[in-house]
Amino acid sequence: VQLVESGGGSVQAGGSLILSCATSGLTFGKIAIGWFRQVPGKEQEGVACISNEDANTYYLDSVKGRFTMTSDSAKNTVYLRMNGLKPEDTATYYCAADVLLPCARAVAGAINYDAVDYRGKGTLVTVSS
Repeated sequence: VQLVESGGGSVQAGGSLILSCATSGLTFGKIAIGWFRQVPGKEQEGVACISNEDANTYYLDSVKGRFTMTSDSAKNTVYLRMNGLKPEDTATYYCAADVLLPCARAVAGAINYDAVDYRGKGTLVTVSS
């Protein structure tokens, strides 16, 4: 299994970015896939997650209405469209997947993010004020 993120970069506050996560070795629909983020010295956060239990997409409260996670099973790729970026969104964003990933809990800060089965190396997003 491989997860490879791309699309990070530097933007000004209010700007937009689209992150991509190209996957291999996964079966979409049978595994939950999420986006996590981390700032050095701070706790990881679950930003968005597509559940394999109910097919719903869950979001961290602070990104609702600004971020949208989608998946393209034909391309084995998931995306995170980020609009209205704020300096507090600055972080390394990781794509992660696990058959048993509980998405509702993942975006509520209630899982061990390091225990997720598969994750990429991350892509850095920097938002300047």
